[in-house]
Amino acid sequence: MRAIMVMFDSLNRHMLQPYGCTETLTPNFLRLQEKAVQFDTCYAASLPCMPARRELHTGRYNFLHRSWGPIEPFDDSMPQILKENGVHSHLVSDHGHYWEDGGATYHTRYQTWENFRGQEGDPWKGVVGGVEDTDPNLIRFTGYRGKLYRQDLVNRSYMPREEDHPQVKCFAAGMEFIERNKDADRWFLQIECFDPHEPFFTYDKYKDLYPHEYSGERFDWPDYALVKETPEEIQEGRYNYAALLSMCDAQLGKVLDLMDENDMWKDTMLIVNTDHGYMLGEHGYWAKNYMPLYEEITHIPLYIWDPRCGKKGERRKELVQTIDLPVTLLRFFDIPVPKDMLGEDLHEVIERDEGVRQAALFGIHGGMVCCTDGRYVLMKAPKSPENLPLYEYTMMPTHMAGFFSPRALRSMQAQEPFSFTKGAPVMRMEADGNYGGGHGYGDLLFDLETDPKQEHPIEDAEIKGRMEQLMAKLMRENDAPVEQYERLGLNAK
Repeated sequence: MRAIMVMFDSLNRHMLQPYGCTETLTPNFLRLQEKAVQFDTCYAASLPCMPARRELHTGRYNFLHRSWGPIEPFDDSMPQILKENGVHSHLVSDHGHYWEDGGATYHTRYQTWENFRGQEGDPWKGVVGGVEDTDPNLIRFTGYRGKLYRQDLVNRSYMPREEDHPQVKCFAAGMEFIERNKDADRWFLQIECFDPHEPFFTYDKYKDLYPHEYSGERFDWPDYALVKETPEEIQEGRYNYAALLSMCDAQLGKVLDLMDENDMWKDTMLIVNTDHGYMLGEHGYWAKNYMPLYEEITHIPLYIWDPRCGKKGERRKELVQTIDLPVTLLRFFDIPVPKDMLGEDLHEVIERDEGVRQAALFGIHGGMVCCTDGRYVLMKAPKSPENLPLYEYTMMPTHMAGFFSPRALRSMQAQEPFSFTKGAPVMRMEADGNYGGGHGYGDLLFDLETDPKQEHPIEDAEIKGRMEQLMAKLMRENDAPVEQYERLGLNAK
């Protein structure tokens, strides 16, 4: 038995043809729909990038205890467990965050790994003074994002051809692994692509799929900010996302071709997934993280082909989450699941759409904590503008691309072990910052059945009370810190 995971970043469910989109061209996702089971009620859990990846290793929520950071010494790691049980785990990725301070312990959990550089503002190629931007972006980034933007211009200058693009190199390496090991047994391959994450850089071949009139400056990198662009500029941003999405679709098609050519469907599981979605102007926002976590961000696509049951071309409505994927992979290889993994094996959902969970949590550290039962979504906002109390719990005090601040380190106290830290105490520190907290929005309750676009929050004390109980129950099961209940105004008992 073998397994392949093809993972994209910021893959929007609502921009894929199989999920009903009519403004994009994704023929290989349509093809995948016929070859696998399509999940209609899959949710992200912890946002953004690396918190989501920690969950793909550990099978439990990240955002209740800490923000962006590495795998912890006490964490269970699915690819490491596979490796230790005779299943060769291999990662190929162009996701640059794996090689920053806040992600540097993930790739080493795999038995072997390859990385490809040049995405976003990856400090890859050195050009003193940078390169001239002859077609400037509408966003004049400053500070950290300005540095990313200027480095990205350098990186793009080294990608004149499609085969030079890190996405293409990443998939080529994944297919090389498949070709080399197609006759071997017991391996897991993770092809992880940074696209269609911003910036939406691609080639005319894919842009030409979306002919339209536009005379403004280049707009392929929205800011993490409220929409302030004209309708024409917004549409240009969406077209550029669509073009990059079609490029991703083409690479997916090559994996499907290889599985067809080598008759791999008989014994190879295929998972196609993402970490979260992305706002493309909906609700007046670009990007993710700082706004309420609407459906465009958290309700995500998922496809699974499981050769043990052979279900394909079918859809599943039961509620599932990304924390279920590591458990599903371990069980596929008949490996015991560690007790601290709280995800569920999706085999029964795939087989007969049998439910595995009553509700699901999702959120971002320091932001609103959200809960869904598949129909209703409750977003709980912090009760105070200060968004306190709020702490980080870790043995690995690094953020995305740097260490915790001296202020946070000075606040460090020893914290008694949590249920999942294998008896080890951890450091408790004051949070260095958060994504706005969401206090100004207040609590938001939506009925997705009657309001799928989440345009009209409802007031219903009975439903809200039931959702709060589900939220608190899941928080207790995940041994959430006591201050999280205080911050949100929830009963911890």
